[in-house]
Amino acid sequence: MIDFSLQKKRSILYRDIRLFFDERNYLEVFTPTLSDTLIPEVNIKNFSTRYINEFDREKEYYLIPSPEIFMKRMLAENSGSIYQISRCFRNAEQVGQIHNPEFDMLEYYSINCTEYDSIRITEDLIRHITKPESPEYMKRKMLIMTVRSAMLEYAKADLDELQEYGKLKEKAESLGLYVPDCESWDDTFNRIFITYVEPNLPKDRPVVLTSYPRQIECLAQLEENGKYRSRWEMYINGIEIANCYREETGKEETREYYERENDRIKKQREGKNEVIPNTDSSFADLLVPPSSGVAIGLDRLLMAIYGIEDIKSVIPFHF
Repeated sequence: MIDFSLQKKRSILYRDIRLFFDERNYLEVFTPTLSDTLIPEVNIKNFSTRYINEFDREKEYYLIPSPEIFMKRMLAENSGSIYQISRCFRNAEQVGQIHNPEFDMLEYYSINCTEYDSIRITEDLIRHITKPESPEYMKRKMLIMTVRSAMLEYAKADLDELQEYGKLKEKAESLGLYVPDCESWDDTFNRIFITYVEPNLPKDRPVVLTSYPRQIECLAQLEENGKYRSRWEMYINGIEIANCYREETGKEETREYYERENDRIKKQREGKNEVIPNTDSSFADLLVPPSSGVAIGLDRLLMAIYGIEDIKSVIPFHF
């Protein structure tokens, strides 16, 4: 049976989101669900399909994992601050209480803003969409801490001292974790983080973790110290809800990112019947203005607002 009361709650949430951004002069935009190229991201597996036309050549397309590839093109054409509610797709996701391969995402870009400006904007958004009947964890002020401080608190691991892979591996093993030979720095970091940090984050309020290690590849700018990236993630009730970057605008940095991630994807996926998406290196030539971008999983956000434990309750036709 479909719970139409939850359909109504989703409708109200999306209406409230649009009102929030419209009042702040963001432009709502609409972009395709299919793309013939993707931004390379080794940790995101993709769905692919083929365009067939008897008068044209066949071409491979991909269901987008996020609308970033299109929204940044709009930013480069002077769109100003923009937002979008879109359907996104990620393959090989573990279907469970908080995962579904098809999901709704809110993505918004704020011009001339840093990731810290985006924390304030996001906190205002959370306050705007929270209901009187929402759990108390939705109503309390955000806790903001760096990833380094969270690792120190919950894993007794100082990232400043673990920049070399050998030292990180040694620390992971001292914590009782099995680390395969030749594992990447970011995979070993994630072993520690998922085992010791994520489960212990406070659940009585939203938690924002800032300054992610530079070794975790993404299109976020490096901080001045060169060890961390201008990125944060937000957890509500222990569940990751949002991700934010101060967007990388350097052409050379973006091009080098494409090269590194393409190489990693090919090494990991060749011979495994997994999609290796086409990418367009000219994406690096986009003149993206200084901006901060945030992506929020709306199914998980809906769960948080109403204290729902299983994503299947808010997605009527789930996997």
